[in-house]
This record gives sequence, C-alpha cells and structure tokens, in this order.
Amino acid sequence: MMNSDEIKECIPHRSPFLWLDSVTEITESRIVATKHLSADLPVFQGHYPQFPVFPGVLQCEACFQAGAVLISKVAEGVAGEVPVVTRQNNTQFRRLIRPGETIQVEVELTERVSNAFYLKGRVSVDGKVTARLDFVCSSAAVPV
Repeated sequence: MMNSDEIKECIPHRSPFLWLDSVTEITESRIVATKHLSADLPVFQGHYPQFPVFPGVLQCEACFQAGAVLISKVAEGVAGEVPVVTRQNNTQFRRLIRPGETIQVEVELTERVSNAFYLKGRVSVDGKVTARLDFVCSSAAVPV
C-alpha cells in the first residue's frame, strides 16, 4: 500500500534510522508495516557481536514511526508539525529478533484528545509477538 518513498513523505526519518520498509494496511485507526532486518545492518555489529539481536528500543521506535505515519494520515493539514512521543507504558518484550528476520509492526489509534494521540503497538515475527507497548504522541512544531 505504501513503499519507503511514500513513508518518507509522511515522516522525517531517514536511513539509517528509518525502521519501516512498507505499509501493507492503513485505515483511520490502524496501520500495519514491515521491515526486513538484513544481517548486514550496522546495529547487529554492536548488539551483540557474538549473538546479534535487534534491540527492544528499536522495536519501540518502529512502532513510533508507524504511529507517526498513521497520525500523518489522520491529522492531515497540520503543516510544520511532527508527532513526538510523550509517554510510553506497559512495554513487554516476549521474543528475541535475529538478523534476517522480517518484523511486522501494528499500531492502533485508541483515542485522540486534541493534539494527543493514544496508541497501542505490537511487533511480531512470523505471527509471534516480540513486543507490545502503549504510547502517546503529541504534535510538535518543526523549527524553520
């Protein structure tokens, strides 16, 4: 449904910190995206060299980025602003992610109060949950 160029039109993230390759589904309240984690990603060189694992914090970041894409579609017309994470709760990590795997990132918008967006995120590999979290994003002005 969306490729990486279309994703880049929605959010300011770029390589090497863009953790979404494509969006496979998007509605007004839900987004599903994927990212293939190639074994040659620099993150695997240092986390951990003898047993490479995709960091939990980057699983959260993938959710944040998917949420930002969703918000960009839901809150169109907010020029000069980007969503920033203001809160994260109930984070759980359930499975390690290894080089060569593809993550599926699902984010659901559960509530909107003014410029605050309440979201639930889930990361999985082959249908098995690797991380779950709740988070809130608010709009922040981008300096010119």
